[in-house]
Amino acid sequence: MDNTLLWGYHPVYEALRSGRRTIETLFMVQDRISPREEELIQNARNAGVTVQGKTPQQLNALVGHGRHQGICARVSEYPISSLEDILASVTNSLDTAFILVLDQIVDPQNLGAIVRTAQCAGIHGIVIPKDRSAPPSAAVSKASAGALEHMQLAYVTNLVEALKHMKSSGLWVSGADQHGKDTVFQADLTGPLAVVIGGEEKGIRPLVKKHCDFIISVPQIGPIGSLNASAAAAVVMYEAFRQRSLGGVNH
Repeated sequence: MDNTLLWGYHPVYEALRSGRRTIETLFMVQDRISPREEELIQNARNAGVTVQGKTPQQLNALVGHGRHQGICARVSEYPISSLEDILASVTNSLDTAFILVLDQIVDPQNLGAIVRTAQCAGIHGIVIPKDRSAPPSAAVSKASAGALEHMQLAYVTNLVEALKHMKSSGLWVSGADQHGKDTVFQADLTGPLAVVIGGEEKGIRPLVKKHCDFIISVPQIGPIGSLNASAAAAVVMYEAFRQRSLGGVNH
């Protein structure tokens, strides 16, 4: 199999729990096994995964740094979804479609933080352009506390065409921009929805913004120009979550 290394407790634990990757070998620092790590080892062995003990130095050499928390695993590549996969999963569920679109998020820490919030806020899938976007790496999985292992990610060649396809499938497309006409707290975010969050430096690209049905802003005070991408995404997703849970913008 094509394989890669996942490192850190939560990415490895969630990869094992989700069952979306093949886990070949679990590597552990053998001289400091905690109760939760003992449980992880037992779960891995029950799943037929080979477990190997390593020294801290050996694990550092294997991973390439020391931020692994004494745990890493050799796993299959992250299972990329397609936009059709995401739309099909929404069609087959009772939930109203809730998709996140990230326009050129390049920082793995930002992507990981966004994925973690998206998983908690009920996002069905995330759509990302192939060019100038962070890949679903081990660093992203770590930054997401393992949430990446449960999330459908689709990388598309043309984001505008993807938005058109979502709109033809019955979704409204909302873009988050500081110059939006309505704030996120005024807009109706209860229907089948795709939310577009722009990249760290330039926000949503003009052509992508042109294909949004409406633009919303996150209100703020103070001298700082804007929230970073992961913070803005969290505000928008959770306001949508609140509205969808309570049945409307004014509840």
